[in-house]
Amino acid sequence: MHFIDVGQGDCTFIAANGMTMLVDCGENEVSPKVTGYLRSLGVGRLDYVIATHPHSDHMGGMYRIIDTFDVGEVMIPHIPDEQLPTALFFDRFLDSCDGSGTKVTEAAAGRTFMLGDARIEILAPDGSYNEYLNNYSIAFLLTHGGNSFLLTGDAEFESEAAMIQRGGLSKVSLYKAGHHGSNYSSSRELLDIIRPAAAVISCGRDNPYGHPADSTIKRLEEYTDKIYRTDVNGTVIAESDGKRVSLRTERSS
Repeated sequence: MHFIDVGQGDCTFIAANGMTMLVDCGENEVSPKVTGYLRSLGVGRLDYVIATHPHSDHMGGMYRIIDTFDVGEVMIPHIPDEQLPTALFFDRFLDSCDGSGTKVTEAAAGRTFMLGDARIEILAPDGSYNEYLNNYSIAFLLTHGGNSFLLTGDAEFESEAAMIQRGGLSKVSLYKAGHHGSNYSSSRELLDIIRPAAAVISCGRDNPYGHPADSTIKRLEEYTDKIYRTDVNGTVIAESDGKRVSLRTERSS
């Protein structure tokens, strides 16, 4: 699992037993870095692409990913028509999917599928109306042997509460902190259930949003001292052998 440093944005590449997945891709301007990184790993095909929600820091360059790689399936959240963005990046994404004949599906909570020898369960969104696009974020739990990884996009307290209500969450090996470490994500209620052994925060250096929030860092520190940040550590790579998770970073803090 590669948490690629894309500045103030999100991009995670996952490889498991010969299958691949990309979760978000950052802003359009970092597309050359993302495609170059994937090519350096020998990636030519992405079996799954997840666009967690239509904000440009998560899928601004997604159309370039679709145009560059052979993509098996793209997953997006269901969002009511009146809340869909009219931004150019989203139109380009839809055009690229249509032009390439790429299969596009709406993620549904409860769906499970295999990525190689890893099992993925979609936890959110649950189909309910949300005031903010962040709370439509696709969230999922990846299980590999005895290890588990929770990724929640930009899900905030409202969506986290819905995930908790659904049930099924428990202690995780690694948690990618929601919404770049925002104070409105990684609630105490969620953390008390998942009790992460490690956490990764994807955010940009000196970003204007104050991510990650000091309060979020303090909450995470109650459960783990293994907190990695792309603004400090660069790209973070987590490797699972089914029993243990080893982490390494592009640079030390």
